[in-house]
Amino acid sequence: MVKPLAFDAIKPIFKLYGKEDAFDWHENRDPGTHNYQLDNRLQAYRFFSQHFNLPLIASEIPSDSEVKSYDELVAGLPKNNLTILGLARQLAGAIRRPPISSDPAKRIAWAAEQRTLLKNLVRYKPVEIERLWTIATMSNGLSANAVWFKAINAPENAPVTVVLNDKGKKAAGAEVSDRVNRGEQVLAGDLIFSGDAWCEIGTSDFQQILHGIGDRPIGMEAAQLIQMAHWIKDRSAASKLRLETNGMRNQVAALIAAALEPNLFSEIVIREGMASLNYLLEKPVEYHEAADLFCLDLYKEFDLDRLEAVAAPTNFVHGAYLALTPKHP
Repeated sequence: MVKPLAFDAIKPIFKLYGKEDAFDWHENRDPGTHNYQLDNRLQAYRFFSQHFNLPLIASEIPSDSEVKSYDELVAGLPKNNLTILGLARQLAGAIRRPPISSDPAKRIAWAAEQRTLLKNLVRYKPVEIERLWTIATMSNGLSANAVWFKAINAPENAPVTVVLNDKGKKAAGAEVSDRVNRGEQVLAGDLIFSGDAWCEIGTSDFQQILHGIGDRPIGMEAAQLIQMAHWIKDRSAASKLRLETNGMRNQVAALIAAALEPNLFSEIVIREGMASLNYLLEKPVEYHEAADLFCLDLYKEFDLDRLEAVAAPTNFVHGAYLALTPKHP
């Protein structure tokens, strides 16, 4: 697979510049693994000798006596040496954020500044729904998935509740049923990387690529949520728009969306959420479990209570928080 898809595909580009001989291929068959053993080393010596105009190196000098044993190489670590997780916890513990002013005018100005900072941190880019059928395809090419529920006798302007669940909308049956039975409308959705909006088993590898090119998956999710909320609000003629989330991933997406557009939701109900982003470190939550929450500098500048403050006047209702039972002592 590597040769036809990588080497053979790139070779013509070298040929265009008259440098076809500067791009070479060697397939190691002994032992045939990903290694840098003798066969691969000799091929590397040959290649470098050829292109750096050096004498041909056909063999290695004896060096077995210079190879040290495991015991000779063991250097040991300090007794209290920090792991990467330990270092992260230490840095997080040193975070100090200035207090929020109680003066209404100053608080409004502060929220506006924080909103701009948040947009930059999560690389927020508004999206539009370009195509709508069983899925909503956004203007950035990514998709979300939602189902609109409404009782037959519900008025056209009945309140709307958007329901999100980290396990997918299929796990939100109780919440959907409860609101519909109250005579409301419900939009049960799956943002990208969750539920029916994502067909792969895991999303962390793809999200890592997005992080690498400068995007922030959590910002993409917030943008989708904002657009979905505007869409249902415009088409339902609803007098009020609520949001209910279940799980830490949709909790953070919801808080960011509300902080960016503080008048969008009248109320946000959070179930099985985190009390703080510090939960990610103290649990600890592994990257593949919630890759979107590992957003560079988000916890440095914000915690969940500050996002809620920026989202004022949105009303927040909290259910039981996720239990903090550390995986490691």
